[in-house]
This record gives sequence, C-alpha cells and structure tokens, in this order.
Amino acid sequence: MRKFFYFSVVLFLSATTLSAQNAEEAAKVEPAWKLSGVTGLNFSQTSLSNWSGGGESALAGNVYLNGSLIYKEDKWAWENNLALDYGLTRNESLGVRKNTDKIDFASKLGYIQNPKLYYTMLFDFKTQFTEGYNYGAMPKKLISNFMAPAYSTFSIGIDYKPNSKFSLYYSPFALRATFNTDKALDGMFGVDPGKTSKFQMGSYLKTVYTVQLMENVNLVSKADFFTAYDKSFGNVDIDWDVLVTMKINKFLTTSLNTTLRYDDDVAYVDNAGVAHGPRIQFREILGLGVAYNFKN
Repeated sequence: MRKFFYFSVVLFLSATTLSAQNAEEAAKVEPAWKLSGVTGLNFSQTSLSNWSGGGESALAGNVYLNGSLIYKEDKWAWENNLALDYGLTRNESLGVRKNTDKIDFASKLGYIQNPKLYYTMLFDFKTQFTEGYNYGAMPKKLISNFMAPAYSTFSIGIDYKPNSKFSLYYSPFALRATFNTDKALDGMFGVDPGKTSKFQMGSYLKTVYTVQLMENVNLVSKADFFTAYDKSFGNVDIDWDVLVTMKINKFLTTSLNTTLRYDDDVAYVDNAGVAHGPRIQFREILGLGVAYNFKN
C-alpha cells in the first residue's frame, strides 16, 4: 500500500511538471495574426498680434495611420498594409486648404519556398480622399479628386524577406490600372479622353523597410517602381514614402513624413495652365503631436 502511495505521488508530480512545461511551451507559440502600426495627430500654430515683422496667423494639422496585419502559419503568409494621411492648413488671407491626402493599401499572399523566399501574389490600391486644387491659378483650378487619379496593381512574383525588417518584392508580370473617374479632369493622368481607365503590363518592384533607429525612434520606408512594356519602357514611375516617428514622452511625438513621386504619364501644369513634361514631385511634413503605437 505504501509503495502504491509513493508511486501515485511521483506520478502526480510528473504529470503536474509535464503539464506546466506544455503550458509554458504553448505560451511561447506566436499567434498566427500579428497587428502593428502607429497612428497620430500632428499640429502647428502661428499666432500674431500687431506683429511688426509681418506675416499672419495660421493653423495646420494632419491625422495619419500606418498599420499592418500579418497572418503566418505553415507554408502561407498573408500581409496587409494600410497607410492613410489627411491634413488641412488655414490662415487669415487664404482660408482653409488641403496640404496632404493619401490612401494606400497593399495586400500580399505568399507561399513559403524557404525561410527567406516566398512565391507571392500582390494587390495594391492608391488614391486620395477629396478634391485637390492648384491654388496658384486664378481662380483655383481642380487638378485631382477621389479616384482621379487612382492606381491599382495586380502582380505575381517573388518576395525576398531576409528578416522581419526588410522585404524586396519583384514581379515581371504586373498589370497596372490607372483610373480617372472625374469628368472635369477628362484626359488627364495618362487616361485617354472619354475613358475612365487605362491598363498596362509591366515590371514591378516594391520594397518595405521597417526599423527602430534608436530608442523611441522608428522608421518606415515604402518604395514602388514600375515600368510598362510599351514604347515608354525604361521610364520608371516612382512612389516612395518615408515616415519617421520620434517619441518625446508618453504623450508627445514628433514625426517627419516625406513623399517622392514621379509618374511618366502625369504632366506638370504651371499656374498659367501651360502643360510641361513630367517632373519629380516631393512633399515633406514635419509635425509635433500625439501618437499611439499598437501591436498585439
């Protein structure tokens, strides 16, 4: 009887230990879904009263979101990225004007060939929320709108991911659609007059780099390159976004957002309404505000 008691105690302790180890190992298993990103509000203000140096009071602000939702299990990986940005500025003489406007979504479904290489299908979509104007023209002139333009790309290729920070995707078979659904902008953005869309086959390269530069300083860089298989082959369209966020304390954050863009089908139109050849476009927004980093 005593031996049976001792045996029972040993068996119970062994089972308890094994159960605790299994629970600990289960806790270490990473979830299939991972959510991460940053969202925030930036603002700046200039207030003048009887100021002899000139100038006028102004207020500007923008709200942004840069997030990702990733699923990874067995041989499959599905990555979704969404970037939104919208901002306004207001001063006494010019009133309210838009200073930034972006909708950017990308989704990649990959089959793991090896830990660093994926066979991948990619879909992305880019446009803006509201109307855009050339305020230098008199009167102001409408130059863009929601779905005017909009760009969408569907492609099949290979995604190289040497680590969790960097991704290099290349597709030699990419179908790119350009949309222009605003009749007031008919014939712009490379879409033929009277039509609302244009389709091109081409070569597509996309890079994503996310890194913590130092404590409380994070960088996200996304760059797209596309060249069409037509008479314009070799003229590369570029869309490159960089977001740097610097956390000051629990509440305040400084952010620097830059966009470099070149579209071979978009002509530069000056204030006099004269069209010139395509040019490099660049935008920079430096702001102080509140931000929230999230992840599961």
